[in-house]
Amino acid sequence: MVPILLRILIFLIFIALIDWYSFQAFKTLFPNQTWVKVAFWVFSISVYLFVAYGFLTFNRGPINPSFGRMISLLILSLIPKLIILVFMFGEDITRFFTGIFQTVSGTRKGDFLADRRKFLSQTALVLSGIPFLGILHGVLIGKYRYRVVKHTLEFDDLPEEFDGFTITQISDIHSGSFDDKKKLEYGIDLINQQESDVILFTGDLVNNQAEEMEPWIDTFKKLKAPLGKYSILGNHDYGDYMSWPNPEAKEANMERLYDIQKELGFRLLRNENVKIEKSGASIDLIGVENWGKGFVQHGDLTKAAANLRDQSFKILMSHDPSHFDEEVKTFSQLIHLTLSGHTHGMQFGIEIPGFIKWSPASLRYPKWAGLYEELGRYLHVNRGFGFLAFPGRVGIWPEITVLKLKRKSAF
Repeated sequence: MVPILLRILIFLIFIALIDWYSFQAFKTLFPNQTWVKVAFWVFSISVYLFVAYGFLTFNRGPINPSFGRMISLLILSLIPKLIILVFMFGEDITRFFTGIFQTVSGTRKGDFLADRRKFLSQTALVLSGIPFLGILHGVLIGKYRYRVVKHTLEFDDLPEEFDGFTITQISDIHSGSFDDKKKLEYGIDLINQQESDVILFTGDLVNNQAEEMEPWIDTFKKLKAPLGKYSILGNHDYGDYMSWPNPEAKEANMERLYDIQKELGFRLLRNENVKIEKSGASIDLIGVENWGKGFVQHGDLTKAAANLRDQSFKILMSHDPSHFDEEVKTFSQLIHLTLSGHTHGMQFGIEIPGFIKWSPASLRYPKWAGLYEELGRYLHVNRGFGFLAFPGRVGIWPEITVLKLKRKSAF
């Protein structure tokens, strides 16, 4: 393990390198405009002081708007500078080897390192503006840019009565982060417009505390589904990411969270199952508590699926998609469809259907967003309805998933 102080030192050196190279681009492009150079350092140093203050005063309490602003400023400052770093560092490598070649060949005239090219600095600054504007859009607009994603899945053993059965999945509400009631209500209306048979919520109702949901109870109570609304817990719902005065306070918070789930009209499944019935037939819906690789593992799939027939059609709600690879796909009983969330797609990435699908989340989760099939079992990972820490979404929009189940024709 690298000592924490050494990691901090490496991080600070990296930050200094980013700023120094970014400054070189500004200095090359504006050689005689002192105010530009001063503005660069005033902005950069102000951001770092604000962020340092935020981390030094962080008390593992509720995630408040100032924390979000701190994260936004840091990302707005660093990401564009990384673009500049790539160009300027690349130019330095070229200048260095060119200087060596000219020295060895005797063709060098003037200094060992050639002057920086204004065109390259200009290109770097222009391209760095793209992520800057993208991040700004993500903070102002992207976090409420709800997208309906639809999939149709076919199964040989789906009961005929459930042919055409529809599920709306939402995940990762993170109610403590909301700051615009009107836009949130638009999202709720969009869910209801799908007119699905059931609504399934796959965890993380809050960031840390049950009270975060209090202002939004009436809004989420408007969700409607004729065959029911069901939910599970996510890793943030347990209140593990903040300090509590005593164990009793933490337990009281959990009890309030359970009550809120009822007030919202959701049947919370905690390592248990329920039958969804339609026209005399039924399918089994299983809900486990959070089970995540590297996270809390309160989930007990064996307990949740107890007493179910091997031949029944099963849908599992499990917050963390790592559960699918670690346990679900090889479980003794066939679980036809697993619904997860958790990753948010890191709220940052690029998706162009048919061309590219990438997010930093892919470095941590092999199955991080969308639909997957393995060993005859499906997994769908929802990109999340809300947002956490960074108050925005860039390229990975808040998602409302609609899944239609079809019985595969025998012909």
